[in-house]
Amino acid sequence: MQRIFKIAQREYIETVKTKTFLIGILMAPVIIGGIIFFSSLISRDKGGPRAPIRVAVTDFSGELSGEIKAAFDKYNDSHPKRQILFQELETQQTSALSEKQGKTKLRQGRLNAYVVLDKDILEGAGKINFYTYKPKPANLEAFWTIERFINKAVVNQRCKLRNLSPELLAELRNISIERIEIGASDDEERVQSASKRMAGMMVPFFFMYLMFMGIVGTGQQMLSSIIEEKGSRVIEVLLSAVSPFQLMAGKILGLAGIGLTVISLWSVAAYGAARWQGLDVDVTPELMLYFAVYYILGFLLFSSILAGVGSICNTIKETQSLMMPIMLVFILPLLAWFKLVQSPDGTLARALSFVPPLTPMVMILRLSASGGIWWVEILTSIVLLAASVLATIWLAAKVFRTGVLMYGKRPALREVLRWLRQS
Repeated sequence: MQRIFKIAQREYIETVKTKTFLIGILMAPVIIGGIIFFSSLISRDKGGPRAPIRVAVTDFSGELSGEIKAAFDKYNDSHPKRQILFQELETQQTSALSEKQGKTKLRQGRLNAYVVLDKDILEGAGKINFYTYKPKPANLEAFWTIERFINKAVVNQRCKLRNLSPELLAELRNISIERIEIGASDDEERVQSASKRMAGMMVPFFFMYLMFMGIVGTGQQMLSSIIEEKGSRVIEVLLSAVSPFQLMAGKILGLAGIGLTVISLWSVAAYGAARWQGLDVDVTPELMLYFAVYYILGFLLFSSILAGVGSICNTIKETQSLMMPIMLVFILPLLAWFKLVQSPDGTLARALSFVPPLTPMVMILRLSASGGIWWVEILTSIVLLAASVLATIWLAAKVFRTGVLMYGKRPALREVLRWLRQS
């Protein structure tokens, strides 16, 4: 056991004292602060200059063009660098001929959008037909603005036909909501802002992403460490003093310490940045304890897999084909995070909680999104993950013992299975 800790200490110190590690640690708070500052600038930015958007309207009802034009004129007065140029196309003998004229201009590039209003749109049966030709992503915001103005004109005209006041209707629809979060005592109340609600949604994702980066990002150093020492034949010298299992276990523990150091500093930087922005992030000691437990078990599982992969490869290039299916499994929670955070007690979240490679990320997301997870689920997931770690380390050690001293062509899967049977 003493040799394992000595190897872990060496791995930790050799990694920590490198310039790249120190730069990465120091840059993390700067990057997080820069992201927050850049995001605040984007939220205040109203958009730069944009080429005028040309939109034509064919109004078969004959009663909406004037109000639509007035809405666009008012918009253009307040947005001189983001104009929306409106023109009305006269109706031809038939509706098909009128629409053909507008679609032709659209295809020729003389228009960016073409809108056709059905004749009975004010009675409720008609619809707004919004035509585009090869729309550009840069114009999507302008299209939404056009749709909003036309829809508002239709609603206002319908109100007038039914002797309703559009202003009164808007007043009836305008209901202010004040979301108040109460504390443990009667005098503890605070208004929950939009930023607070957004933070409540993003905190679970942050914990899951931090878990992912700590496990996958730091774990990949296992590959580079083994490949480097194997290529320089340093590993042969190490194995003359320790057993293959002791070497593998020491490397895993050392890198686990590196991961804890990195994510601790990132967490402090992120928490400080949140407080700097006035966000009161609710992070309990219990949640941090669960994070540490799931991180350590998840890292042991992932790094054991990488130790086995690295031992049978001679170059980083050889590991890429083997890493692809492993990475596809680990990114599944990132793809489904929005669904999981909305239903932390749903069937999908519970099912993924008991898939060992995904357990750390899914469980930390559930715990940070919902405080009412049954303790039996938490205990079962930890026990299952711990059992998977032991089984994976046992299998990885068998592969590592044989593969770490092999050079030349990478062994096939059948040969690796033969090692496991013979061991």
